[in-house]
Amino acid sequence: MKAYRLTSWQHDGEFAEVPQPDPGPGEVLLRIGAAGACHSDLHLMHDFTEGVLPWGPPFTLGHENAGWVEALGPGVRGLEVGEPVAVYGPWGCGRCHRCRTGAENYCVHQQALPYAGGGLGADGGMASHMLVPDARWLVGLGDLDPVEAAPLTDAGLTPYHAVKRSLPVLLPGSTALVIGVGGLGHMAVQILRALTAARIVAIDERPDALALATSLGADVTIPADEDAAAAVMDATGGVGVDVALDMVGSDTTLALAAAVTRSLGHLTIVGLGGGTLPLSFFGVAYEASVATTYWGTLPELVEVVELARAGRLRAEVHRFGLDEAPDAYRRMQEGALSGRAVIVP
Repeated sequence: MKAYRLTSWQHDGEFAEVPQPDPGPGEVLLRIGAAGACHSDLHLMHDFTEGVLPWGPPFTLGHENAGWVEALGPGVRGLEVGEPVAVYGPWGCGRCHRCRTGAENYCVHQQALPYAGGGLGADGGMASHMLVPDARWLVGLGDLDPVEAAPLTDAGLTPYHAVKRSLPVLLPGSTALVIGVGGLGHMAVQILRALTAARIVAIDERPDALALATSLGADVTIPADEDAAAAVMDATGGVGVDVALDMVGSDTTLALAAAVTRSLGHLTIVGLGGGTLPLSFFGVAYEASVATTYWGTLPELVEVVELARAGRLRAEVHRFGLDEAPDAYRRMQEGALSGRAVIVP
């Protein structure tokens, strides 16, 4: 079968013919409906070198996957051939306390594993079929279309986890800021609207992204320019925001988030923009917390799917055929997409 693969570090993906896998004991073979194209794939292609991660190429790209059960390996129970499913992305050891509670994104033994997930060391979904080594990583989609649902596994789950950790400060009367209304940011706006009564402020440099944020429930949209921090403070009556979700993670956006996060607030770095945030006593507001997050838990993915099934969460999807995968990444790198690009084999 044809697959879009990362064959070496600091190299664009390329097409190759690989055998279609057969599921062994406990494994499940999926027919892929869609695989999301993610900015973190660009980091894999261009920013890593040998030895930085405990795993490496070659592997098929695509860590944001959904499809239909094609075949069950011996011993698999609870799934049916033809059933639509989403694939939980971060694969842990399954034995440590964190994995046992569903937090495989923070597996204690991750550094000892030969992969971080499908499309991250193991073969992912940018092919007609994908082998999932353990059925526990599959979440039923019910009546959701796998093509529309694929982004839920990362672009939905990652901001969901970031929002959920800050729910104690997202009370009525609070303000949440989303910096960057791209693949994850446009989902964050919807999640904030679904889970909280907070006022939502969205920032982006693209007018179409701001228009999308408004259509999805943002109360205030602000262009990303030199006046953005002042505009946020003006929109909050000079108080600042209770939660800032930085979906970009550059020096500029981190400085903006720090400038507008109020005391006792949360500044959460979600984007992998490579920026740094200098910390000092007066660098952030008093008792403001700064955190990074990585993906989300398996139970949270179940919750994300239920939000989507209830019509409260939907990815703005741009479809590309498998042969168009390089173009999807190029357009993403150029900032020419709002919403989420998905590869549909």
